[in-house]
Amino acid sequence: MTTIKVFGHISPDTDATSCPIIWAWYLNNHTTLKAEPYVLGDFNKEAKFVLSRWGHKEPQLLEKVTPEDSIVIVDTNNPQELLPGVNEANILQIIDHHKLVGGLETKGPIEVTIRPVASTATVIHDLMGPVADNLPEDIAGIMLSCILSDTLEFRSPTTTPHDKAIAEKLAKQLGINITEYAHEMFKAKSDVSDFTDTGLIHMDSKKFEVGDKNIRVSVVETTDPQSILDRKAGIVSAIDEVIKKDGDIDDVLFFIVDILKEEATVFTHNDFLKSVVSASFGVDASSDTHVLPGIVSRKKQIVPALKLA
Repeated sequence: MTTIKVFGHISPDTDATSCPIIWAWYLNNHTTLKAEPYVLGDFNKEAKFVLSRWGHKEPQLLEKVTPEDSIVIVDTNNPQELLPGVNEANILQIIDHHKLVGGLETKGPIEVTIRPVASTATVIHDLMGPVADNLPEDIAGIMLSCILSDTLEFRSPTTTPHDKAIAEKLAKQLGINITEYAHEMFKAKSDVSDFTDTGLIHMDSKKFEVGDKNIRVSVVETTDPQSILDRKAGIVSAIDEVIKKDGDIDDVLFFIVDILKEEATVFTHNDFLKSVVSASFGVDASSDTHVLPGIVSRKKQIVPALKLA
């Protein structure tokens, strides 16, 4: 029997790291299929903390996709966020909570589930049906972690009542205090001391077309924004290197999201970025950084607002 490869997007966050584990577990234990979870790159310390906390091994790194592979894609439907050759593979299923981008191609009809909730883990919970009521502790813990991460403990405007209800149900089953546990997760996420400047840019980063420009939007969520602001000069220099290496982007919008203050600081160190931020958010971005109160979500608040001057 062919083993299905389950994976999320490049620059995997907690949701993209953990949902392949959850869905592979479901396929292995509640269907006749065999599956293995993978990641498409290094993942952040929050994801490492989550897997360690719930005693789960880290997924293998997948470096290429071949036409012989049967795959399930979770937490994205954007080919820019996947490995080259993905359209030649046998895509069996897509499970996601982002807008439909287009560009993926399949060899036949497949199951596609995209729902307007904050976390792919919420979608997976629903797809499991009654199975979700009796999850083993490690899977339930990882699922709860995904929802808390993607909602920033329900602070994000992407949060729906359904996300919150599932998280609260899982927390009750596990005997977990949501606020205390979320604080542990965010503390782990905020420790970026061993990330290079380039690593910070790629830690949670996606490419988007804005008008006739292609912009990489990078977000670092933290409870200690000053530690990242102190590295601004190095990060700005690294951005220039990322632009050269990518070869297909015009610039990088780098956001530092302060989880506790619920605001974002964006780097506006050149005229192009100043013009984009000013036009997109209706502000006067005249200095080399600009604080955007209330902005915490790339999906719901940042990307939909982006436009050129």
